[in-house]
Amino acid sequence: MILMAGPCVIESRDLVFKVAKNLAKFNEDKRIDFYFKSSFDKANRTSIDSFRGPGLEEGLKILSEIKREFGFKILTDIHESYQASPVSEVADILQIPAFLCRQTDLLVAAAKTKSIVNIKKGQFLAPDQMKHSVKKVLETRGVDESGYEVALKNGVWLCERGSTFGYSNLVVDMRSLVIMREFAPVIFDATHSVQMPGALNGKSGGDSKFVPFLARAAAAVGVDGFFYETHINPCEALCDGANMLNLEELERVVEQTLKILEI
Repeated sequence: MILMAGPCVIESRDLVFKVAKNLAKFNEDKRIDFYFKSSFDKANRTSIDSFRGPGLEEGLKILSEIKREFGFKILTDIHESYQASPVSEVADILQIPAFLCRQTDLLVAAAKTKSIVNIKKGQFLAPDQMKHSVKKVLETRGVDESGYEVALKNGVWLCERGSTFGYSNLVVDMRSLVIMREFAPVIFDATHSVQMPGALNGKSGGDSKFVPFLARAAAAVGVDGFFYETHINPCEALCDGANMLNLEELERVVEQTLKILEI
């Protein structure tokens, strides 16, 4: 099982090292292909006053230290084309944010690196439309075939994070996991799927109590892995705290999904 986990954004070097130390057990688990996730910049925050992170240079420095210290593979997201090359020197996976999943120049720049490209499905898109984003990466990498095995071999993954359901709410259509898995490996982002975009007067809300239920449902449907944002104390998180799991909750959910996947 692929597992991507870590704090939403690099709040400080001290915070990410504390979280990383608690996640080391997953990296040592032979059942899990683990990637440490944290963002150096959250460029799509609701408010201009929201905390964004330390930026590219300082963020990559901290992620490099995490990689050396714990032996983790690294996932982080990029928002602009120029970031792809320098970030790929540190990150094993470049993540394309949901709002930017159709941004051709960004996808092409990511495809030109050696990193895996994990494309989040836009909340506004039907799942079958994501095949066009996958194709942009594959064709840039010189591949004219398509299908799950082709995308897997060439390092193109998709990530489900819910679909817009009215205003300031998301819903997960489990059929999306089946549809997208026809043409790429699929990661289920259980924490962003319970987000309530822009619902808290200039920042996003959420309800993390539903994370375990959605994760277990996705495991039963069948996915390649899971994405969870986690924190020492989600109530104090500077970004997405309402939908994050604390570290103890994360461990329970991971064990539950592993058992379901074994079945």
